[in-house]
Amino acid sequence: MTEKFILNFAPTGMVPTKEQNPAVPIAINEIIEEVCAAYEIGITIVHLHARDHEGKPSADLSIFSRISEGISQYCPELVQCFSLSGRNTADPHLRAAPLELHPDMASLTLSSLNFVNQASINAPDTIHLLCEEMMHYGVKPELEVFDLGMMNYAHYLISKKIIQAPFYFNFMLGNIAGMQSKPDHLGLLINGLPPSSFWAVAGLGTYQLSANMMGLASGGGVRIGLEDNLYLDHAKTSLATNQKLLQRIHNIAQLSERTMMTASEFGQLGFYNKIKRQLFQTSELIGSTK
Repeated sequence: MTEKFILNFAPTGMVPTKEQNPAVPIAINEIIEEVCAAYEIGITIVHLHARDHEGKPSADLSIFSRISEGISQYCPELVQCFSLSGRNTADPHLRAAPLELHPDMASLTLSSLNFVNQASINAPDTIHLLCEEMMHYGVKPELEVFDLGMMNYAHYLISKKIIQAPFYFNFMLGNIAGMQSKPDHLGLLINGLPPSSFWAVAGLGTYQLSANMMGLASGGGVRIGLEDNLYLDHAKTSLATNQKLLQRIHNIAQLSERTMMTASEFGQLGFYNKIKRQLFQTSELIGSTK
């Protein structure tokens, strides 16, 4: 198998706390440093969440801006994806606010769903509004799929020309109300992919490693990081770090004879935000002439 795989790095998330695992990066400088370290190890995309000064999830434009600018300074080729999660707010306008910063990508969960202790609300009107805002700002959606109904909804959006190729899918396996980390479940999702699709597999909690390995074995990519899983082992006896998770999956990929797709390779396939990249290149040129 020679296809290059996408490595989507999710360092923070909305739920993990330092009380659960001290290695979770929450402060702005921690997130920037963690992403830069991950970039050195090797990642294709970074899936970013912002936290406020109390460590709570935030859609604050200034926080996202400082995180994004810090990463761009040291990792300019890295594909940046902002989370627009509906876990703590259903207001689509608040969720869409970070799009003003022109990230390369932004998350789009394709329906409402239940987690163990709470719901994530993604009404059809909200999904449509987020898609419209992404198109306006030149942002590609990161299509998050937890069950087959969400894959069906992706095809509906495509048929209505609300989203356009190329497509990138995250298959989120192991949630209590969704597809499980099983080969037959993953196979159904893969078979449902539209043309011009790229994809990666995430496993929630203790399912992270098994899901990532299935993704690699099936010719796809992986999403990995402390957002999804705080432990190195299934028995939850050894706390993970983002670096250890990344190093382990690179070792497995090497044994599987899979090569990671670089951020530049992925971005140039149609996943860079052309508006933001042109502005960045212009500012670089201006700076070089001073």
